[in-house]
Amino acid sequence: MPDNTRRARDEAFWQTFADRYAVEPGPINLENGYFGRMSRTVVEEYQRNIELINRSNSVHVRQRFEQGESLDIRAQLAEMIGVRAQSVALTRNASDGLQSLIRNYNRLEPGDQVLLCDLEYDTVKGALRWLARHRGVEVIEIEHSHPASHESLLASYREAFERYPRLKLMALTHVTHRTGLVMPVKAIAALAKEYGVDIILDGAHALGQIKFDLEDLGIAFAGYNLHKWIGAPLTLGFIYIAPQRLADIDPDMGEMHFPVGDIRSRTPYSTPNIPALLTLPLVFEEHQAMGGSAAKGARLNYLRNVWVNAVRELPGIEIMTPDDPRLYCGITSMRFTRHADQQVMAERLLNDYNLFTVVRSGAACGPCIRITPGLTTTAAEIEVLTQALTELR
Repeated sequence: MPDNTRRARDEAFWQTFADRYAVEPGPINLENGYFGRMSRTVVEEYQRNIELINRSNSVHVRQRFEQGESLDIRAQLAEMIGVRAQSVALTRNASDGLQSLIRNYNRLEPGDQVLLCDLEYDTVKGALRWLARHRGVEVIEIEHSHPASHESLLASYREAFERYPRLKLMALTHVTHRTGLVMPVKAIAALAKEYGVDIILDGAHALGQIKFDLEDLGIAFAGYNLHKWIGAPLTLGFIYIAPQRLADIDPDMGEMHFPVGDIRSRTPYSTPNIPALLTLPLVFEEHQAMGGSAAKGARLNYLRNVWVNAVRELPGIEIMTPDDPRLYCGITSMRFTRHADQQVMAERLLNDYNLFTVVRSGAACGPCIRITPGLTTTAAEIEVLTQALTELR
């Protein structure tokens, strides 16, 4: 058994990390997909940075942050994800970055087609529909079959590429926020390349849960969060543009604070959350100390499998993701098939079992309850979930 897989089951080992986080008394939080916790040491560092920037004001920012610290942070981020520093630019979050990539993609002509599926994030859907109004393109919307399989997902995209020959651009979500389905990005990207379709990848939930190599995936454009599974303060994300494709994304609304050959011109220029950014070196250090995305992902997958394996075959329960390890991560959704209103059942989980979850809708397969363990979640808490689902079904 690989070290990460074996260690994922070690409750004592993970408790040493869980103890580094302050947790408010209250319900068992199984909605860790919204944003992640900062460790106590990161919170303390963030507070120190707030006080530092408040004291020193623009003197520190102009003399040290803009000229040196921000560049060092970008280099550390790039090293962590295995790309060149010139290919990343910091943003406030994945949504901001994805909107920038979509609105500034310059290879579309009136009459071209762009593609989205039912599982994309609503902000991404809205951005592609904005292209229809402002660029004269046609939005093609597809629905994936449920339950999904590796083969069915590829077949859906192959059918779309063949049916709509004017497709030029598509959105693709690495880890879908509605059901937790993990898309086979590398295979889809290879297929899209055959048909001349570019991909803008939504990696908001992938970074920190899944170990990946952007070049190996065949992805040229992507947006990410740092405040979900990396452990950074809120308001931090970044975009990635493959250096050889930078010219295909225009400077954001004529942004000229940076040269046209600098990726930072592809995002809105503004005063960022400097104290949060200054906290990132410690965030990256702690992320790597925990074993990085591979170790975190193995732990989250283990917790997911504990409850999924216990209830998948029970009448009255439907698990929304398959058991193909290529297609799931720590986030997994379910629904009570004998109850029409999943919100009512989520409230039962909270009121009767002290379990906090969230209902997700918008997918063609229907509303579901998203269950997302976190790095402070214990196997004992997952057992509470298992008992609750068994009784409520």
